[in-house]
Amino acid sequence: MSFGQGGPGWGPGDQQTPDWAALADASAARSRRRKWLFLGGGAVATAAVVAVVAAVIVSAGSSDDGTSADKLPAPPALPSDSTQPQPSFSHVAPPPPPNPYDYVASAQKDKAPLGADTFFPGKSLTLGSGVYAKGPTDKVTACAAATQGTLGSTLDNNGCRQVIRATYTKDGVAVTVGVAVFDTDTAAKKAKEQASGTLASLSGSGVATFCRGGSVCRSTTNSYGRYAYFTTGGFANGKNVTKGDTTVFTAGDELAQFVFDQIVARGRTQASAAAAQPAS
Repeated sequence: MSFGQGGPGWGPGDQQTPDWAALADASAARSRRRKWLFLGGGAVATAAVVAVVAAVIVSAGSSDDGTSADKLPAPPALPSDSTQPQPSFSHVAPPPPPNPYDYVASAQKDKAPLGADTFFPGKSLTLGSGVYAKGPTDKVTACAAATQGTLGSTLDNNGCRQVIRATYTKDGVAVTVGVAVFDTDTAAKKAKEQASGTLASLSGSGVATFCRGGSVCRSTTNSYGRYAYFTTGGFANGKNVTKGDTTVFTAGDELAQFVFDQIVARGRTQASAAAAQPAS
């Protein structure tokens, strides 16, 4: 008996007994084919998984807009804490500093002490041409008593409150300088513009009478704020002053400038004190 091609054959002697060795070989061959098929399918499955993972990686490696994944995303916006106090700045400009002139322009603001020592401190005065010795000083409320000629009536008509005088000497020259005090700068300016006559010289304390009895002397008139100031200068020995006597002119100009500086300083001092006071 025989089978078709590929079937198992029988052993020698034709005794109808199977050829167990051939059957075993055939079984082993089939087993090997199933094993390779299984391994081959596993390899295909593994390759498919790898392909999917690779596709995922490639997809993760680029964004939809074509930018690289290596570029880190922007950090999220931090929330602002609106509860924290914020600095504030005033839009109101600070007030301007006080004007020193205002403190010498009117008696309402000019409250600093007034006296001979206020305007003429110390025992001597050093100015551009040298050292002046201070002689007698005085203060009178009857303003006309410190004048000669018509200056007294001019002072009184404009409301003069007092006249403060001092005499200085240097190198045979004597000069009396006086400050007439008014309530306002308007009154002082009018007195200056209307002035005629002169300030009376002040003698004493070792200073002989000068610029009296018709001797020729040099005088000046000016004003600043509520103060009009005057000088009368000449030679201590009574000699008449001429245009060529520059020492007399220089002495009068220097002492007039000194009084002006004293009035200006008075205004600055009071303005500085007002600026230092806390705002009410």
